[in-house]
Amino acid sequence: MTLGQSRKVGLPLMNLVRYKGIPILQQLHLEEKLLRTSSDNWCIINDGTNAATIVMGMSGKPSELLELGHVLQDQIPVIRRFTGGGTVIVDHGTIFISLICNKEAVPSVLPYPRSIMSWSSLLYNEVFQGIGDFQLRENG
Repeated sequence: MTLGQSRKVGLPLMNLVRYKGIPILQQLHLEEKLLRTSSDNWCIINDGTNAATIVMGMSGKPSELLELGHVLQDQIPVIRRFTGGGTVIVDHGTIFISLICNKEAVPSVLPYPRSIMSWSSLLYNEVFQGIGDFQLRENG
């Protein structure tokens, strides 16, 4: 996508950070720091994480979302991110893409999952064009 095309679909200019295999907790700390201290737009890509880890949103309840016996037995780390969202297990095969945008860069995007997903689908539809029937949607 060219610069002109990105402006047409409302995609902001971004700083790009690429990692390979940094721990997800380290990535989440970086994201929180950027969100709280930078007014720039960021795209963080991390190709895998060093160990299988369960990541929970800030309001998730471990007793309701995890098989605690198995988690303890298998010694799987559990971390809580500073934002909402579902509970996921990530590992070396997970590709993380985080977009941090200031509200002036994407004024039509409301700070709610459906609005964010609708906006980000503009980017992902371009990336996956011609590869199957790609759709960005919420689980549930």
